[in-house]
Amino acid sequence: MKRILIVVLIVALAVPGWWFVAAASLERSQESWLAERREDGWQADAEVEVSGFPSGYKITYRDIVLADPETGLSWQAPLFTIERPLDTGRRLTAVWPETQRFATPEGGVAMESDGMRAELALGPAPEEVLDRLALSAETLRVDPRGTGAWAVARLDASAERSEAPAEAYAVDIRAAGIAPPRPIRGLPETLEAVSMTADLTFDRPWSMAAIEEARPQPRRIDITRAEARWGELELLAAGRLAVDADGVPSGRLEVKARNWREILAMGRQSGALPDGLSRRIEDGLGLLAQISGNRETLDVPLNFENGRVALGPIPLGPAPRLVLR
Repeated sequence: MKRILIVVLIVALAVPGWWFVAAASLERSQESWLAERREDGWQADAEVEVSGFPSGYKITYRDIVLADPETGLSWQAPLFTIERPLDTGRRLTAVWPETQRFATPEGGVAMESDGMRAELALGPAPEEVLDRLALSAETLRVDPRGTGAWAVARLDASAERSEAPAEAYAVDIRAAGIAPPRPIRGLPETLEAVSMTADLTFDRPWSMAAIEEARPQPRRIDITRAEARWGELELLAAGRLAVDADGVPSGRLEVKARNWREILAMGRQSGALPDGLSRRIEDGLGLLAQISGNRETLDVPLNFENGRVALGPIPLGPAPRLVLR
């Protein structure tokens, strides 16, 4: 009995000691990572603290600023935490604060949210490839370049890496209660839902190194179903795109639009579509809808070819470049 008590006492003393040694090492590794980024020319500042005894490790970054001069991207937040259980370092929980700011070469973005968090599952070191991601947020407000905040009542997004090819991820994104900065005449104040189910293939898997180095770039986009509903308006899309090394897409998406004339009117009113282009699109699509026999529902391909994009027979202009900075 005495020997058992001695063993229990040794274990009771050893476990806290082991935790504090590991926590100190983890804190030093985070500070070293920030120092390495500064050596690379970044702005990388934060006050780092490790807590969470005895259930795991909670890394807290206070007043964090990360700015990559090469891409022109930056992010800052008053608080950011990463939680890791004791049993494995491959499952992480990231928790964002209520406010944070991003900067891009096109301008700044202010974001507010309630309960924004992500669960991540990583592969073994040293690559630490992202195997799964599940992100959620409520009462999300995004204000790009001070033009007015878009509000999202609920956002859920997930990605899971496939076994073959290892660079592909099954992605599911769902957003509800989306409100534009200003009401649009004749439409409800919020979009009921926006969703997309797709398989995205990159030039290499996502990993922790994607923060330090160049981001993986999309090479193939297979959209099983994308949908947006706003009152009586409904927009559906599915199809496949290939993306070359310059980020230029090629392929075809099949688009179905119910009450499509109202969608064009919404684009004109919001300023997303110039009035002249909108009128030309409406005339051309009106002919297609009339031929199909349903004036209110439109089935038309969105073609990406030779760096250009066309909606059916109507040219829309240069195709967007799909490049992740």
